[in-house]
Order: sequence, then structure tokens, then C-alpha cells
Amino acid sequence: MDCETCLPKLDACLDGELDLSDARLVADHLATCPTCARVGLARVQQKRAVSAAATTFKPDPAFRARIEKSIGVVKPNRWSRGWLPLLATVMVLVIASFFFLDLKRGQSRDQQVLAELADQHVMTLASANPVDVVSTDRHTVKPWFEGKIPFAFNLPDLGNSGFELVGGKVAYLSGSPGAELIFRIRQHRISVFIFDSHAMQIPVSANAFASFNVRSWNQNGLWYLLIGDLNQGDSEKLRELLKGAG
Repeated sequence: MDCETCLPKLDACLDGELDLSDARLVADHLATCPTCARVGLARVQQKRAVSAAATTFKPDPAFRARIEKSIGVVKPNRWSRGWLPLLATVMVLVIASFFFLDLKRGQSRDQQVLAELADQHVMTLASANPVDVVSTDRHTVKPWFEGKIPFAFNLPDLGNSGFELVGGKVAYLSGSPGAELIFRIRQHRISVFIFDSHAMQIPVSANAFASFNVRSWNQNGLWYLLIGDLNQGDSEKLRELLKGAG
């Protein structure tokens, strides 16, 4: 699947409206195309913002009547009323795009890494098959990675922590293989990426990226990055559980 075919299907994929075969093709393309992956991330964030706004603002009938009345008195033949708002919107989008490109050019290496892993996290959540090994049992998930990645790691006993292991899959960063583990708490799903810290040499300075909470640390020769839309308290709790597992 190429970009021209993928982008029109992106919204349907994020809304879970594609059949399994099309969803798999979209997910495979997004995993290898940074441009479409960033579009996917932007649309996920937009959907989240719209959803949040819908729960906080409910117009009353009087407000609706005022809007309908204002729409009714607009004269379509007046260029200033019909086209100036559209022109202003286009200009804002153009300015924003230049700002975004300038920001991307100035990003440091760690921000680029975070952007790439955030894209992978979003695409995992949007995929019809988010993990390759599906199990809540750490003794099933951990052995599955043997022979697939060049290191071993431990998983914690989640017990009554509120967290649940969903499964995992192999992830890649700058060509290096690692693990992506998916955890769940309430309605939130979290990706935990693990890579060989000696091979990656990635800084560990960020605590947030875009709308996600981020936690990263080095331990026993491995680099961990936790990313998700959970709150800071839950982020710290999951990090401590993982660090405790060694």
C-alpha cells in the first residue's frame, strides 16, 4: 500500500471501520512511512481533543437557535463574508505548517526518537492486531522474545497493581530490534519500549511528548521508554514496577 491509498483509509482505520485485511495493510504501511505515521498521530490527537470537548460543552437550545439564525442571514454573494474566513483559515494552516517544519528541523536527537516511538505507539493502538504475542502471563510473553531480540529482560508481577499485561511485539528503532510491551490500566493502554542501551545511546531527559506522558531510564544495560496517555501517578507506578523487576 502506498501513501495515496493509505491516507484516504486512515480515518476509517482509526475509527475501527476497516475490515481486517485493509486494517493490516494500513498498519503495515504506517509502520514504514514516517510521513503517514505523523498524519495518523495528528488525527488521533484531534479525535481525542474533539471527544474531550464534547463532554465539556453542550449547547443549549437558545444557543443553537442563535447559530441557526446567524447562518440564515449570511449573504452568499458577499465575498468578504463567504471567503475571508476561509482565507484566514488557510493562512493559519500555512503558517502552522511552516512553524511545524521549522520546529522539526530544530529538534534534537532525543525529540526525534520520541517522535518515532510516539508514532509507533499510536499505530499500535490503531492496529487491528496490536501485538504479536497476546497474553497476560509474563512467563508467556518474555520467552516469546527469545531469539527475536539480542537481549533478555524481566517483567514484573503486576498482582493487584491495577495494571494488566496485554502482550508484546518486536519493535525497531534506527534499525535496532527491541521489544514493545503493551500494558493496560482502566481505559488506557501504554507502550513500554526496551532497547539495548549500549547500541542506542539514547538520552533520557524527556517526561512528556505531545499529549503523552513519558518515562525513560537505563537499567542493566537496557534502555526503557514508557509512553501513554495515562496520568503522572500511574506512569510513575508502572515505571517502579518495571524497575523492580530488574
